[in-house]
Amino acid sequence: MEPVAKPEIDLFADESPSMDEIKKLIRFVNSSESNQIAFCEQIEANMSKSGQKACMAAGIGLYTLGRNSEAAKKLEKAKDCKEKFIYLAFALRRIGEFDEAIENLQESLNYEADTLSITLEKAATYRHAANFNAATKELKACANFENVSAEYHYQLARLQEAQGLYEQAMDNYKTALELSPDHQRALFHLAYRCDLSGDEEAAIDYYKQIASGSPVYVSALLNLAVLYEDAGQFDKAEQCVDAVLETHPNHQRAILFKKDIESSKTMFYDEEKEKKRTRKSQILETPISDFELSVRSRNCLKRMKINTLGDLLNITEVELLSFKNFGETSLREIKTILESKGLLLGMTLEEKQFSAAEAADRTAVAAQDEGLMNKSADDLQLSVRARKCLQKLNIRTIGELIQRTDAELLGCKNFGVTSLNEINKALGNLGLSLRNLD
Repeated sequence: MEPVAKPEIDLFADESPSMDEIKKLIRFVNSSESNQIAFCEQIEANMSKSGQKACMAAGIGLYTLGRNSEAAKKLEKAKDCKEKFIYLAFALRRIGEFDEAIENLQESLNYEADTLSITLEKAATYRHAANFNAATKELKACANFENVSAEYHYQLARLQEAQGLYEQAMDNYKTALELSPDHQRALFHLAYRCDLSGDEEAAIDYYKQIASGSPVYVSALLNLAVLYEDAGQFDKAEQCVDAVLETHPNHQRAILFKKDIESSKTMFYDEEKEKKRTRKSQILETPISDFELSVRSRNCLKRMKINTLGDLLNITEVELLSFKNFGETSLREIKTILESKGLLLGMTLEEKQFSAAEAADRTAVAAQDEGLMNKSADDLQLSVRARKCLQKLNIRTIGELIQRTDAELLGCKNFGVTSLNEINKALGNLGLSLRNLD
């Protein structure tokens, strides 16, 4: 992967850079940690300069570094021009000042800003503000750019995704890429949507396309690393993380993830043990594969180790919906199948009053060490990834942990089989286990 070439652009030069030049500069600065440090030093060295031109340069520089509140204050003092209003709008949008951002985008049109670009940015701003009606109105004003502008289809897809219209969003991401194959943001969001919908093979392919370009797309590489690790391809996962650390050596998420991958290489998963189920009747032994389900639903159930109708009676709607990629559409499919057999999700749990017998067993185990259930989950000395999953699920004690199922833990973002195996091993050393679906 070749480094991004340094553009010969100086924000503080006598001649102000164009919009395209500013974009190139921002891309270069954020392509590596060393570039960010050098650029930060340049901005700090010029911060004391007064005058409208110096305020414009400093404001754009601060925006580039993510210092948005400072950027807005500087840009407000700059000379009126389209660059001022556009980047002031961007900074305001980042800090949640959406109405002010819209006003500045509108003002930029008085200084010959591109109408299509500004309309699309207004739509994006309304989307960030969760004002979907206003965003839709702006995009309708650009409808004549359908099948012409990649950015139009990208912004339309982002709005549809925010509204839960995932299939339409994916179609528009694909259209954007047909019009502009190097549209990295469209490619990333298409990959991410495939990842969330359970189509991991397509997600990996799209992420790999992003990773082959320059500069390093950090989020894409780390997401790709997660997919590789979950698939047990630890060397490939490590290569992705190393690519991030090569240009961003102090990236905390990448550093922690690298440690998790290294520890994962020494861990194993006993599939046969996980597949053992106790079935009591013919109907409950019916495999899920006997029913017509969407690919997304089948993939989710497979990863949750739900193989039969009997398994579904031991899991609640909440647990299903907590699993990554499992949505309302998949839930309706499952409920339809069960209702056709006179069954309901969680029926077994309700009949047993949430597994009173299992609770009694837990109490018997806890009696061996009265304080064990109240011990902090940190005492298990888990990896960073596993600990973060427990934090997201608000699990603080060992007692709270053993009341959770495999499915609930696997439903946590970035939590895979390796981390599940780690937790099972730690609990096993104490004579405990997670709640079983049987």
